[in-house]
This record gives sequence, C-alpha cells and structure tokens, in this order.
Amino acid sequence: MQTRAPRVVGRDREIDHLHRLLAAARGGRGGAVFLVGEPGIGKSRLAGVGTTQALDESMATLRGRVGAIGTMVAFRPFTEALLSLIRRGEMPAADGLGPYRQVLGRLVPEWDDGTAHDTATSAVVLGEAVLRLLALVGKDRGCLLVLEDLHGSDPETLAVVEYLLDNLEDQPIALVATLRSETCAAFELARLSAQRGSAALIELQPLDRAEVGELASGCLEVPGDGVPDALVDRLWRDSAGIPFIVEELLQEASRSGQLLSRADGSVQVVDGLQTNVPAAVVRSISSRTDQLGPQSRDLLVLAAVIGHRFPLSVVRKATGTDERLLLATLRAGLAAQLVGPDEPVPDWYAFRHPLTADALLAGLTPTERSTLARRCADAIEELHPGLPGEWCQMVAELAETGGDLAHAGRLFATAGRRSFDEGSMASAVKLLERATALLAGDPDTSYRAEVLGSLLIALSETGQFENSTAHAATIEEMADRNLDSRKVAALHVQLANLEHMAGRWSAALTQVATARSLLGIDAGDADLAPVDAIAAHLELARPSPGRLKAATELATRAAAAAERAKLPAVACDALQLLGILSREHDLDRSIDYFHRARLVAEEHNMTFQRVCSHIFQAGTICLANGSIAELEKARQQALRIGAIPLAYEVDGILGQQAILRSEYDKAAVIIDECLEVTRRLRLGRSATYFLSTKAILEAHRGRRTAMEETLAEAANWGGERASYELPYSYGLARTFCALLEENRELADSEMAQALAYDAQNPTTLHTSGKYGLGLLLGVLSGRNSWAHFEAITAAAASGMRWNKQFVQLAHAVLIGRDGQVDAANTKVTEALETASLYPMARHLGLRLIAEPAHADGWGEPVAWLRQAEDYFHTAEITAVASSCRSLLRQLGATVSQRRSGIEQVPAYLRQLGITSREYEVCRLLVDRIGNKSIASRLHISPRTVEKHVASLMTKTQQPDREALSSFARTVLQD
Repeated sequence: MQTRAPRVVGRDREIDHLHRLLAAARGGRGGAVFLVGEPGIGKSRLAGVGTTQALDESMATLRGRVGAIGTMVAFRPFTEALLSLIRRGEMPAADGLGPYRQVLGRLVPEWDDGTAHDTATSAVVLGEAVLRLLALVGKDRGCLLVLEDLHGSDPETLAVVEYLLDNLEDQPIALVATLRSETCAAFELARLSAQRGSAALIELQPLDRAEVGELASGCLEVPGDGVPDALVDRLWRDSAGIPFIVEELLQEASRSGQLLSRADGSVQVVDGLQTNVPAAVVRSISSRTDQLGPQSRDLLVLAAVIGHRFPLSVVRKATGTDERLLLATLRAGLAAQLVGPDEPVPDWYAFRHPLTADALLAGLTPTERSTLARRCADAIEELHPGLPGEWCQMVAELAETGGDLAHAGRLFATAGRRSFDEGSMASAVKLLERATALLAGDPDTSYRAEVLGSLLIALSETGQFENSTAHAATIEEMADRNLDSRKVAALHVQLANLEHMAGRWSAALTQVATARSLLGIDAGDADLAPVDAIAAHLELARPSPGRLKAATELATRAAAAAERAKLPAVACDALQLLGILSREHDLDRSIDYFHRARLVAEEHNMTFQRVCSHIFQAGTICLANGSIAELEKARQQALRIGAIPLAYEVDGILGQQAILRSEYDKAAVIIDECLEVTRRLRLGRSATYFLSTKAILEAHRGRRTAMEETLAEAANWGGERASYELPYSYGLARTFCALLEENRELADSEMAQALAYDAQNPTTLHTSGKYGLGLLLGVLSGRNSWAHFEAITAAAASGMRWNKQFVQLAHAVLIGRDGQVDAANTKVTEALETASLYPMARHLGLRLIAEPAHADGWGEPVAWLRQAEDYFHTAEITAVASSCRSLLRQLGATVSQRRSGIEQVPAYLRQLGITSREYEVCRLLVDRIGNKSIASRLHISPRTVEKHVASLMTKTQQPDREALSSFARTVLQD
C-alpha cells in the first residue's frame, strides 16, 4: 500500500487552470491564483502539480512558505523563495536590478552591504523590487512563484503579494498561493483580488464519493472495482471528503490489520472498519509514533510544541538526546510519513501536515504542554544568546504557552522594536500590541510606558489612528499608578504625533498642551525638545498667515535643546525643518542647517536621515545657483541605500529643473517615469507633486487643455486641495500658460490668485512667483513701485536663480522708467546672464520688457523682440511669436513673413480657406471676448479684428458672432 495516492484525484479543472496560468506566464502574460480550502484538502499537493508542470516546461520555479510556529517574520516566504534561487545558482546578476538591488538586501543576505536595514523600505517598494527580480528570472521562459500557508502571513508579506497581484499582467510571472478557508487578512486579500480580476480564487471542495473511491484505489494499488463499496462509503463519510484524512484512515486500517488483499487483486475489510474522525487521525498518528518507541515519540511531541516546523538543534538541546537517537527518530519519522526535511532551510524539519502536529499535541494536558514549552524556550535562549532574528518571536510564543506572560511580553516588545527598525511597520504594530496586552498587569509601569511609546510611533507610521482614545486612557491609567510625570508627558508627545499624522490638529495640540502642563516651567532640554519639535510641525501644518514664523521659533528651540540633551533624532528633525523654513530669508543659513543635520546623522549612524539632509541641502543649492550636480550626488546616495521613494523625490526636482531649462523632452521622460512608479507604489503625496510638475510642463509648452486636465487629476489625488500647493500651480503653471497665450489680463489674475493663496497660508515653495515673476508683472502693470521692489528683494528668496532673472528685469524697468538708461541696460545684461539656464523664461522676459523699454527710451527693444520672435516661432508658441511680429511692425522694424503659420491651422479649417491670422482670431473667440481685447492681444487694430470676424463668419457659414464663438469652441476644444 502507498501512503499517498500516485496522482491527484478530483482536481482536473483546477489542474487545467494551473496549466493555462503557466502557459500564459511563458507568453509574458502574468497571472495569479489562490488555492483555498480547509486543512488536508490538497492545496499544497495541487501547488506541487503546478511546480512539476513548470519544471517540465523549463520555467524558473520558486517556493516559499509562511512559518508555522505562530510567529510573524516579515517577508519570510519571499526570503525562502529567493534563497532557493541562490542555492540552485539561478539568481540573475544584481546589476540588472538597478537601484532595486539594495532594496532586495532585506531578502537576499548576499546583496546586503550592511545598509539594507538603514532605511525603512515600504512593502510596496520591496514589491516592485521582487517584481523586477522575478521578471528577470522568468525572462524568455516564465517564472512560477509558489507561496504556501498565507493564512499565517505577516502584514508586510501580504502587502508585497497585493502589489504583485496588481502588476503581474504584463510580466512572465505566475503566482500560486495557498491558504486556509478561514477569516483572516490573507483570505480577504484573495477575495478582493478575485473581485478586481487581479487573481483567480479557487476554493477546493471535498471529494465526492466516487473520487474518494478513486483515491482509495490509488493508495491501495488495486483496480477501482477492487475497493469494497462498504469501505468507500465509510471512508467518504468519516473523512468528509478530505484527501489527507482518507489517506490517514487507510494507513490506520492497513496497519491494524483491518484490510486484507485478495488473490483477485481486490481488498477485503475484516470485521468492519472501526473509525472515528478526527479521533481516527489522532489514533493513526499516535499508533505510528508509538511504533517508534517512547523516546522517539517524546521527541516528536516536543517538536510539535515548537510548531509545525522545528529546528533539530532545539529539539536536541531541550531533550538532551544524543545524535544517534535523534537521527534514528528522524529516519523512522520519514519512513512513517510523519515528518520531512523543510527543504529551504538546513537543520529544520516539518511535520507532513499541520494535522500531524495537532494530533500529537492532542494527547497533552495543559500542564504538560506548558512544561515542554518552557523547556524549548530555555533551550533556544541557551543556543541563541540575544535571540536574533525569528528566535525572539519563537521564544515569546513558547513563553506565553508556558505561562510566563511577563517574559513573553518583553520578548514581543523586543521583536516589535526590531521589526520597526527593519521597516516592517505593520508587523511591529501587531507584536507591540501583543506585548502591551501581555504586560497590562505588569507592575513595572516604566517599562510598559516604553513599550506603549514604541507602539504609538509604529501606529503613526502605519496610519492606524483609530484607537487613540483607548491609548489616551492607558496613559491615564499608568499616570494613576504613579508613573513618572516626565514619562507620562513623553507618551502625550507620541500621542500628539499620532493625532498630527491623522490630521486631527486640535487633538494633537491638546496633547502637546497636556505634555507642557505635566513638565512644568522647570522642565529640562531632554523633555522639552520633543515637545517643541512636534509643536513646530503642527504649526507648519496649520493654515495660518503666521505659521512659518511660529514654526521657526519652535524648531529653533527644539534643535538647540536636542543638541544639548544629545537627542540626535530630534535634533536632526528640527534642523531639517529649520533648513526648509529659512530658505525664504537666508539661503546660506538654510544650507548650513542641512549640513548640521547631516553631521548629526553621520555621527549617530542615521543613514536615512543623512541622505534626507543631503537631499534637502542639494535642493537648496539648486535653488540658489541653479546647479543640479549636488542633487544628482544625493540621488545616487538614496539609490545606494535602497531609499527608492527618496530617489524619486529627487527625480521630481530634476524634472522641474528640466522644465525651467526648457529641456521639455527630458522633463517628460523623468516625470512620466516618476508618475508611473509613484502610482504603482501608491505614494499619493508624491504623485500630486509630480502631477503638478507635469501641469507646469504642459503650461510651459503652451498646452492649456493638457495643463487643465493634469491639474484636475492632481485635485482628484488631493493635490490642489492642499493650500500650500496652490501658489505653485497658479504661479508656475497657470500664469505661464496665460503669458504664452498673450493673455496678460488672465496672467495677472492667476498670479494675483497665487499671491493671495500664499498670503493666506505661506508656502515653502518659493519659486511660484512672489519673489520673481509676480514682482515683474506688477512692475510692468504699474502696481509695484520701488517700495514693493525693495521689500521683495530684502528676502533671500529673491536671490534664487529662477527668481533672480525676473527681479533683475523688474529692476531694469524701474530704473529705466526713472531715466537711468545705462543702469537699466546693465541690469538687463545681468538678467540675461542669470537667465542663461532658462531659455524660455529668458526670451519671454525680453518680450515682456520690450514695450516699456521702447516707451521709456532705453535698451534694445527691436533686437530683443527679434530674438524672442525667432525663439517662440521655433518653439511653435504662435501667440507670442505673432505678438512679437506685431510689436516690431509698430516700432517700424521690418519683419520677415513667416510662411509656416498656416501649419498651425487645423486641416478642417484650412479646407475652409481660413488664414493663420484668422485662426488666431478664431482661437480668441472661444473666450467670447470683444474686438478691443482681441486687438490688444494680437497687437492689431479693432477694425482689423472686425474684418477678420466677418471673414470667418462667411467662411464658416455662421449667422452671427455668437454662433461663430460656439463654432470655435466646438472645433477647437481639443
């Protein structure tokens, strides 16, 4: 008799689905399936069929399983899967992964240069890294990834799985996952994925009677009709159609002599089949372990206390067994189909099925199980001092089982803090919550406060804000038990941070006030620094005209106190905030703040904060002189430590700089890649910034429709709702678009709106117009006088290179207006040198100052207009090019006729005989403005406009001006 059927029975449709899934993956069309069912239903065996098929087709195969010891080890199945690739020598070259190689250092030890855990890599970023690795592995042949027992998975693993599911479609990857049909996060993910169509969900059903008979026939190695009907009936009834139980029942019946083979190849049941389920499974396994002898049985029972997977070294230590008996037990257990090697990990073995371990534990009393759990915990602590890695969680589980709740709580707290430091935030929350619950009655309130503080930080990082009231009550309970008031205040600070992250500023301010009250007026630096730091962030987030000043005062106090108290994390945070806040008034001081933050981070090995500070510093240098060299260095540092989101933040800055430099194609590539990745990685805040930047790109190309669509998308992401972003989109996008349409009235209106938003809630984005283009437009319109100019130029932000070109042009107009011709000309020369990095802005500036220069008798307006006309004609910004030509004619200069203007007219209108000038008038009719306004924008007379309108009505066969405007809107809306 065979212990397992030679083939999988009753799963033909499921096997066909797996074959189609694998074939699609080999063709570059990825997909996924969840195999769901109760224990013993055959999930792993079916996944094994898929693995065999994949190997037969020369596909790359990877398998990982969630640990079955009750602990939560982040990303364990992925680590096992990738380590199997390394052992087989199939891991692709690391350089093919680019910046994601370092991210995978979390999973592949050989790729960790010691910095893989220096930055809290999000699960979705790790998911992108895994996706790219699997795509490399499966290139030209397909890849199968099998993840087993996801019902016991940690949140980070499920986050990576979800990311893979959402992005498999165009990849050569097949994902097969198994889990139990029980309420859990993994089952919810499977259900929702099936609803979205990103995965199939196959719930394995029990075998029917005929299939149970076929399974029995295979195990007994007899023809189908050789299995008695009575035996099939009993097997079907007692097993409930669960294949594993059918096999166990047959094993027990055969071993107990209840089944005999006949000469004709059939099977005879002796004295009826006496079974009870699940007692039959327990008896079957017990009888097999009894045959191994009492010592061997005790070894396996102790191993079952550890879990469904167990390390031999711990079993040996906990039992004091010699090597010979241990190996003999393993060989016998293998022969009896009780245990097998846990292939991905040396020294580890696993029970054949979770029910096997459960059956062994069923014979233990609670006291016996507690005693064995304590023995195992002691053995692990002796074997692995300090309990590195998953040993800490394993011992915590065993300590809880053994009844030592205080020790278990402390170990869960240690494991939770380690998970937090490694970036596994969701796992950290679960572990710290378990620690908090186990320590609820612990008399050491000081330690409990430390654990709760760690939990509050982890909750803030993971966005779990719903239980703040309960945590506040816990803080009060510990305060009532005489917890030191300084530690109570520290907990209120952490709770304030949680409320701040949740957007509940009023509640956060209340917590800060409570902390200050507890600390009193004589509080020391170590206590006040964190309070002032969070208060500074709250001020910066609160809409208020004075928010920047208040935040600066608080951050200054926090930084000084943190440095005196030697609190590097608080000091670094406060110094970075000060660097951002001081950009407006002192660029050198801003750079120095970031430099100091870098030094603090370097001194205390805070790699992530060091790179953040470098990026902030490089960004300020770029604002000051336009150089991107330091930004590119900072980006490489971010990539080296695997901080992918940080690297894309830098890319966003580089993309914006490319726009300002008129490198539009380069900017489009950068921004589109940033948007694609941030959408996939769900970096919502970054996505809104990149969308706003894309809108600026469209505006600087004169594409209003595309700009408006992009800004609308940003609003849907929550971008433009943020008041600190509105000056950015109005100043750099909408105002520029209006200027390129030669709509000065609209440009002034958009800039006024940008400045109004900035006055209501001052922005930290200082290139949006207040200190540059807004000043120039105000000078040109006569709104801004010398007093306003001097007020603006008193701020350091006016010296930022992008702003400086407009400030210098505004200065030239003012002194030219005062009759200082030479000084005005000199200032224009300086402005053109400053603007050398920014071709479009440079030529737009020349076009804007040409009229006042001519009017006031200074400069070279004709030469400037010729340069601007040539630039904008080449750039296909027809409105500005046309205005330059009209102005040149008004100044009496000769103008070469541009014959290519007709190319701008849509083919349909060209067929009607509409000229390029008539097309320009037609475009302005969309806004239903009068002849005078059209004449002003095109620099022609109202009478000429009237003639063009009449011609357009004739050519388009429209009865009146209103109909013509509607026609123009319909035809030109795209």
